[in-house]
Amino acid sequence: MAKGKKIIVQGTEITIFKGNEEEYISLTDIARYKDGSNTDDIIKNWLRNRNTIELLGFWEQMNNPNFKPVEFDGFRKQAGLNSFVLTPKKWIESTNAVGIISKSGRYGGTFAHKDIAFEFASWISIEFKLYIIKEFQRLKEEENNRLKLNWDFQRTLSKVNYHIHTDAIKENLIPEKVSIKQSSIIYANEADVLNMALFGMTAKQWREANPELKGNIRDYATIEQLVVLSNMESTNALLIHQEMTQYERLIQLNQLAITQMKSLINHRKSVDKLSK
Repeated sequence: MAKGKKIIVQGTEITIFKGNEEEYISLTDIARYKDGSNTDDIIKNWLRNRNTIELLGFWEQMNNPNFKPVEFDGFRKQAGLNSFVLTPKKWIESTNAVGIISKSGRYGGTFAHKDIAFEFASWISIEFKLYIIKEFQRLKEEENNRLKLNWDFQRTLSKVNYHIHTDAIKENLIPEKVSIKQSSIIYANEADVLNMALFGMTAKQWREANPELKGNIRDYATIEQLVVLSNMESTNALLIHQEMTQYERLIQLNQLAITQMKSLINHRKSVDKLSK
């Protein structure tokens, strides 16, 4: 199981992961709030209750077309008896349930759909359940805010990208033209063809010139350079299909970088003037 996200609720770390496009919360972690050394027994005791079995069964009937109702009725009749014992694994295998997931390994344990997990938390402690819901909602709000920021960023890139194709500015070369010496070098790494066309140097040359900096040349690119780089990657792929040599592609990509960077820089200057 992949490592999931975590929330901290009253000092207890609770794992959340996405499975089947739904949020699943660790019952094992919730049980740890009550007794960290007997989490499996706590979950088994919860599963012995008739109300729990009915909750699980009705949830599956509403959300799982492959659920086995006959097996569910069998468990419901036995629930509450002193002799009745049920584990998450047995419930899953017998009824084909999807609301509870049992996994082994480093990030394993018993997980449940958030609807079910909240009910389990309520059985542990009403107060604890309310804190879990509050932290879960906070996590979702943060995720939604990040998605909104990403959407705004993509929308901005789209507008800038459109401007590149409509701008006809052809003066003041940015970046500098590749020299005859540079264009005569054949780079085995296709990424360095793009680096040379846009930045005027290979990744290795940049690292040698900036030993104090971490990462690579593209980590320090401006937003305009990243937009142009994205366009260059598509163009380079097309030129490769046309069977152009690296030398020919480097010359064309460099000219593309010059034209597009000039367009973007002038566009940004115009926007800055209007905003003042």
